[in-house]
Amino acid sequence: MYSKTLIDHFRNPRNMGRMENPDAVGKGGNPVCGDVMYIYLKIKDNRIEDIKFETFGCAAAIGTTSMITEMAKGKTLEEAMKITKKDVENAVGGLPPIKRHCSNLSADVLRKAIEKYLAEQKAKSGKKKGK
Repeated sequence: MYSKTLIDHFRNPRNMGRMENPDAVGKGGNPVCGDVMYIYLKIKDNRIEDIKFETFGCAAAIGTTSMITEMAKGKTLEEAMKITKKDVENAVGGLPPIKRHCSNLSADVLRKAIEKYLAEQKAKSGKKKGK
């Protein structure tokens, strides 16, 4: 049912855990299946310097979130925003149709974290200009 790559990311997740003092946090969930994901980012010079995650859910949810952290780490924010749901699914070797929402959720949560960071940076720069 699952590829060797997905099973490896589930059994040996990369970048798992809470991050102290992240620059941004993305959160998302799927009320139908109960999966909940958090992605934490440390950003330096517009690049994802460090990334961590916490996922509460099935093997596919944990495996896809682990994979997306590997895909995004070291990329610029613009590059990371271009990681698609299909990119994640392909990177884990495919998903059964009933589990595709898991790859969709991980890509959405990464995007939310980046968008939150960019909005906060824009707000900070606006405050500096208003002084």
